[in-house]
Amino acid sequence: MLIGDVARRSGVSARMLRHYESLGLVRPTDRTGSGYREYSGENIRRIFHIESLRSLGLSLRDVGRALDDPDFAPGELVDDLIRQTQDRIAAETELLTRLRRIGAAEPAGWEDVLQIVALLQALGSKSAGARQRAALSAVDDVAVPVEALVEAVLNESDPNVAGALRWALARSGEDGPALLAKGLASPAAEVRKRAVQSIAEFPNGEATALLQEALTNPDAAVRGYAALALGARGVADAVPTLVDMVVGERNDVDAADALGTLASDAVLADQIVAGLVDRLARSAPGSSARRRLTQALADIPGMSASRALADLSHDEDRVVALTAAYILKLRDAR
Repeated sequence: MLIGDVARRSGVSARMLRHYESLGLVRPTDRTGSGYREYSGENIRRIFHIESLRSLGLSLRDVGRALDDPDFAPGELVDDLIRQTQDRIAAETELLTRLRRIGAAEPAGWEDVLQIVALLQALGSKSAGARQRAALSAVDDVAVPVEALVEAVLNESDPNVAGALRWALARSGEDGPALLAKGLASPAAEVRKRAVQSIAEFPNGEATALLQEALTNPDAAVRGYAALALGARGVADAVPTLVDMVVGERNDVDAADALGTLASDAVLADQIVAGLVDRLARSAPGSSARRRLTQALADIPGMSASRALADLSHDEDRVVALTAAYILKLRDAR
């Protein structure tokens, strides 16, 4: 079979077949009287073998080794190809993500594109100062895609930079809470914490709904941050979690302050007092939890709290009784 026929049947160009011959990969079995290359059936099979190996990403040098070296072991080479392919996919995925983010910013010209690229690079800088400056400039100077800010804030470990990123993200538009919600399900506890803290920066109804859902999150820290944020928004659903925080001594001072804020609503005040008294009754005598629960009643206005404190002033736990009596004295003075 002549080279033109081989090219048509194999899909390998005549030029590439001649290149294979120059490398010693395929040697035509004969030549015609006119000097044309003639390929045998064995040559054709070898060409197909070469193309199959090339499709796996092997170089022509490795293809030659694979076909001609009897001691060639493919395992290590295949492992290398897997690693190279994974690295290439990761790099291409990163590039695709960056391009999509630039497109989402709707740049008006190449100057805008260059500014966005510079800002995205700064957000990924090893310098905390550079990342913080990028976060602050993201609000007014350059339109940064929300996805980039979300990724940055979920991965930021420096508290100052994280604060700047949350501030920038809260001013970047309405899409932030939905994108941050994915972070609440992260296997990493730090990412979950950053997600709920960032959601709390958004004042809109979507953020409030997400915070209410977060009250059932398996992570106690997530539930706590959500409850504190909801308490500041006057959402009654936060009360049970806030009481749990007082009992468990998890940000208990902040939780008690949030309960005091919620208690400005008279109906909620009675509900909060009932919750605190119930937990007092169920807590072990002499436990520090009972003392914290008693202290939490101090900022709850109304007669329900006063009656509860009056009862506690006779509690068998002397510390609880003295604490309740002291709080009642302060309330009477006010």
